[in-house]
Amino acid sequence: MAGNSFGTVFKLTTFGESHGEAIGGVIDGCPAGLAIDIEAIRRDMQRRKPGQSEIVTQRKEEDEVEFLSGIFEGITTGTPIGFVIRNTNQKSRDYSHIKDTYRPSHADFTYDKKYGLRDYRGGGRSSARETACRVVAGAIAKQLLKDIKINAYVSAVGEIQLSKHYSELDFSQIEKNPVRTADPEIAKEMEAYIKEVRKSGDTVGGVISCVLQNVPIGLGEPVFDKLHAELGKAMLSINAVKGFEYGSGFGGSRMKGSEHNDPFEKDGSTKTNFSGGIQGGISNGEDIYFNVAFKPVATIMQKQQTIDSDGNTVEMQGKGRHDPCVVPRAIPIVEAMAALVLADFFLLNRLTKL
Repeated sequence: MAGNSFGTVFKLTTFGESHGEAIGGVIDGCPAGLAIDIEAIRRDMQRRKPGQSEIVTQRKEEDEVEFLSGIFEGITTGTPIGFVIRNTNQKSRDYSHIKDTYRPSHADFTYDKKYGLRDYRGGGRSSARETACRVVAGAIAKQLLKDIKINAYVSAVGEIQLSKHYSELDFSQIEKNPVRTADPEIAKEMEAYIKEVRKSGDTVGGVISCVLQNVPIGLGEPVFDKLHAELGKAMLSINAVKGFEYGSGFGGSRMKGSEHNDPFEKDGSTKTNFSGGIQGGISNGEDIYFNVAFKPVATIMQKQQTIDSDGNTVEMQGKGRHDPCVVPRAIPIVEAMAALVLADFFLLNRLTKL
């Protein structure tokens, strides 16, 4: 199987399945001498872990990280950082009913056709459980990028949306509500709606917005390895993501050039930042901001028509523990993937200036 690694210099390779003994990863390229704050890694893992509130899956995983190499007395050694996260609360019997059935909008059908077999327990390798490994690596990348601020928040759940620009929001509110949005009043609406959807046996999608501040000028390359292209790839690699836009995004397509251009100020900043902090594929020192759209979770507690591995039409219904809306737990994943992209370009810049 290809495609298990992300990054060029700061590279993460992950392994494991949703219902296997453990998941884990190897981080290559992290410089020696970086003091690692284990508690900061644990905090990000707690933000992603299941069972943290009434509006997420009730699978109980502590998601404790065990580092096997690359860190000595709290300092990185420059060697590969190996780690594992034990799976302790698998309930594989919850998936026995889909052993020979393809769940609508899941990877079951394509996985089976590509590889000739699949681990049906929670999706196996294609499960979002793998993203816990990304959060570990992203938490370390954040510590490498200590001057850069990375803040993600839920900006929409279904049709309920934040109307304020990110500059008007108080990011300190994000962790004060289970939805992880930056507006306490909208958070109540979103939470109530997610509970309502869950009660009906359904799921709902949403949007996560992310703001990267204090990013130095010069990250990214002008042709294929554009900064926004790598951010897009990173976000689209996350389970359930259906769309990515940065800066003015699709809204920019409805504007005229005279409206959309970013006039420069004397200090090099711009008046509007419709560019989203990236011009010509390279960071320009302004805030980088983008939106990531997540589809509704595919497993619903309602009867659906599908087919089995023999092509017969069958009826199925979801069982087990699943998120009614994935966006609250996806916040640290979006931040982690953004950090991995920035860390990679940060180290690439070092190499090109030697």
